[in-house]
Amino acid sequence: MECLSWVNPISRTPLLRPPRTHQIPPKRDRFLVFSPSRCQKMYVPGFSEASPEAKAAKNLQDFFTFVAVKIVLAQLESYNPEAYEELMEFISRNSLNDGDKFCRTLMRESPRHKGLALRILEVRSAYSKRDFEWDNLQKLAFKMVDDSNTRLMRDYVLETSHLENEK
Repeated sequence: MECLSWVNPISRTPLLRPPRTHQIPPKRDRFLVFSPSRCQKMYVPGFSEASPEAKAAKNLQDFFTFVAVKIVLAQLESYNPEAYEELMEFISRNSLNDGDKFCRTLMRESPRHKGLALRILEVRSAYSKRDFEWDNLQKLAFKMVDDSNTRLMRDYVLETSHLENEK
């Protein structure tokens, strides 16, 4: 079901209340927008190919690959120094910024590297499902945003009030 929501036609941001219509009645089609049943959510421009959540999930997936590589390296260092050296050498030649690309390339390097890649994929999956503290991530993200907003606003007030006092 679709719902009506009032949005600014220029910035496409939600309005808290309908615009005043007693002076010049606006054209209804300029302010009314039909949006799929997400009336309570903010409109986020610039994410046509994926939602912000999908982009964050991709970044987390790449991070989980990085964590899995670190875990596998720590395991190999103690019981298979030769494989540890091979993986370290591969890491020095290939970026870990894109986890899927890294694993894809590692799988195709050699049969021995394929085993390392499969181990990394296993660890990545297990870590994301069992060990990563999702609730803690949400709490930390909320706290960091609130702390950062408070700090930025306080710094701005201190800067602007200092300029006012000098004049």
